[in-house]
Amino acid sequence: MTQQQRRRNTALEKLNNTGLSLADSSQDIRNRKVIDRHGDEIGHVSDLFIDQDERKVRMLEIRAGGFLGIGDRHVILPVDAITSVTKDEVHVNQTGERVAHSPAYDPTLIVDTPAQDFWEPYYGYYGLSPYWGAGYMYPEFPSSRERPITD
Repeated sequence: MTQQQRRRNTALEKLNNTGLSLADSSQDIRNRKVIDRHGDEIGHVSDLFIDQDERKVRMLEIRAGGFLGIGDRHVILPVDAITSVTKDEVHVNQTGERVAHSPAYDPTLIVDTPAQDFWEPYYGYYGLSPYWGAGYMYPEFPSSRERPITD
């Protein structure tokens, strides 16, 4: 099995549901505000989806809207959309409107489909190349070094 085939079939899981943590806790972007390309706040990063095999962050779960958890919406955004990260904010190359109209995601729904089938609509919607595609390069942010996830 090639590296590409392994990545295509690898399940992603929420970092919050594992016993794993980022090797450098200062690089943890959960709970930071998400800012769109126009400088408007979209919501905040509520969780990170990690690749079980390579232990890299592949998707952000963004919680947007609502008040005190009522009426909020969870959306998914590939990590490749991040343009920069500050101490309190994650900046993305999408508009708030585009993110708000992304494919439906229900955080309480457990999906038993191959990884590629479940995640591909998000990559297609945002016009990004999926991590299992030929020639895919993991983004270099917020610093130039990869931040492994450890036990």
